[in-house]
Amino acid sequence: MITAKQITKSFDTLNVLKGIDLEIRKGEIVSIVGPSGAGKTTLLQIIGTLDKPDAGKVLYDNTDVGRLNDKDLAAFRNKNIGFVFQFHQLLPEFTSLENVMIPALIGKVKSSEAEKKAKEILDFLGLNERMSHKPNELSGGEKQRVAVARALINKPSVIFADEPSGSLDTQNKEELHKLFFDLRTELNQTFVIVTHDEQLAQSTDRIIHMKDGVIVD
Repeated sequence: MITAKQITKSFDTLNVLKGIDLEIRKGEIVSIVGPSGAGKTTLLQIIGTLDKPDAGKVLYDNTDVGRLNDKDLAAFRNKNIGFVFQFHQLLPEFTSLENVMIPALIGKVKSSEAEKKAKEILDFLGLNERMSHKPNELSGGEKQRVAVARALINKPSVIFADEPSGSLDTQNKEELHKLFFDLRTELNQTFVIVTHDEQLAQSTDRIIHMKDGVIVD
């Protein structure tokens, strides 16, 4: 489904990625692990189309995303890719429901349809009683579930998660990890997860180990 070919990336004189080849298959849950500075987040941002490589290609099926102009790339990202970050990145002035609706509204979905879809996802994730709450009224685990709902609303091909459980306590961490696998079972959802959490990594379908800008196994 996703193919990265010979991806390189440097920042000034620092070579962060040194020729990465990677394939992600539909329905996989893949973890990317390695020490700080290995290039994990940079790789995630490039295959997630948030950044561009210095060289190499990223293909989604037959689409070379490097050939898309900025407008088309933003539309492609909105339709095909969801993101979950360590600190959820919810907009504090909006309710859970409104936060989840935003990607659908950006994708030109009618407000009534976006609201319906958002309510369905929040209900599926056990947040039906928290829809009108703003982020400062939610627990850490609830915030991340809202972030997952936001990532899901446009039915993306893949969800990229960068240290998604890094800010959570043990119970909420375990619940979030279980949620990823439930979503794969229910929706055949694909996940690519950068993590330092050994328990999460060991439970994924495949572990990609990175060190010094290369995949080491």
